[in-house]
Amino acid sequence: MKALFGILFLLACSISSFAQKQIIVQNPSAHVRKELIAIPFEKFKASFSVDTVFSIWDEQGNELPHQLEKLGQSSPQNVLILVDLKAKEKVKLSVSGTSGKVYPARTYARYVPERYDDFAWENDVVAFRMYGKALEGRPDDAQGMDYWAKRTDKLIIDAWYKSGDYHKDHGEGLDYYSVGQTLGMGDMAFYPEGKIHYSKHYRSFKLLDNGPLRSTFLLIYEPENIQGQQIRFQKQISLDAGSHFNRIELSMHNASTANTPFVIGLAKRKEKEPLFLLGKGNRSLSYWEPEINKSGRTGVAIIIPDQKVEFINDRPEQFLLLSKAKNNRPFVYYNGATWNRAGKITDEKAWAKAVESEKEKIEKPIKVTVK
Repeated sequence: MKALFGILFLLACSISSFAQKQIIVQNPSAHVRKELIAIPFEKFKASFSVDTVFSIWDEQGNELPHQLEKLGQSSPQNVLILVDLKAKEKVKLSVSGTSGKVYPARTYARYVPERYDDFAWENDVVAFRMYGKALEGRPDDAQGMDYWAKRTDKLIIDAWYKSGDYHKDHGEGLDYYSVGQTLGMGDMAFYPEGKIHYSKHYRSFKLLDNGPLRSTFLLIYEPENIQGQQIRFQKQISLDAGSHFNRIELSMHNASTANTPFVIGLAKRKEKEPLFLLGKGNRSLSYWEPEINKSGRTGVAIIIPDQKVEFINDRPEQFLLLSKAKNNRPFVYYNGATWNRAGKITDEKAWAKAVESEKEKIEKPIKVTVK
């Protein structure tokens, strides 16, 4: 009897211990959330007695994709987990010390020296690029961020650059978005005394993480001298699997003043009544473009949480959102895009709804508890 009691006691302790080793994930929103959650790696490692080899499971026995996020360091900084939650849903996840599936990459970023120093990145729904030093001074030079319209969940950057024929749709999408002398779909420029000052293109980069669920990179710029003010700045850009939106962390230091005015812009098209929507406090701006070259319609947007923002709509070539960056304090904003021919978001109302959903994700993050 004593032996039986001991076995039952040890079993109960084991069950109790196992029950504590869970990740509790709760959706605070009234709609479905499919996105990445992050748990600091050292906390994860200590809680579940694992190192870098493990797998994560839901209560139905389904394995969840995960990524060890390094942020440019030699060791992991966070564990990223892709969750799919119903409205207000609360789920419990368990961790096994055994290796799981190898999931295909759903995000990708790279330097493109063969195309005038482009830097391009993508996930399974969108693709973007920034222009590099080698493009400066050429007749085809442009200023802002470019968007590639894709309608495949495949990663296409390498194939499109290799073919060079990405201005025609061969079934996967195309690059028909025009940036020109604008900020494109959500890049930034300095704004001294009410005038736009475009910076030079980025000068160097650091690839901090590259999939399978999140790609993050740093673009470093040459210091700018603007009306006697020396300004250093860089942009850290992240894109998650399945998302239409980039997260952009702008870091700036002005040697002359603590606050630097700058604008974030969306290129305008030639039309009498543009379909744009300005959010509360000017902290979001969405624009549903007209049909261009019979190639479909693009939706673009900017979201700027927790900042004072002024809307400027007195220029024919672009909409502007004006704000200020403080020295050595990251300024975070989001930009995103969609294409109606991808079949997921097909009109301006659906795009406006998608932007509002993204704002709610930012304002009401998924609650994560490790027990």
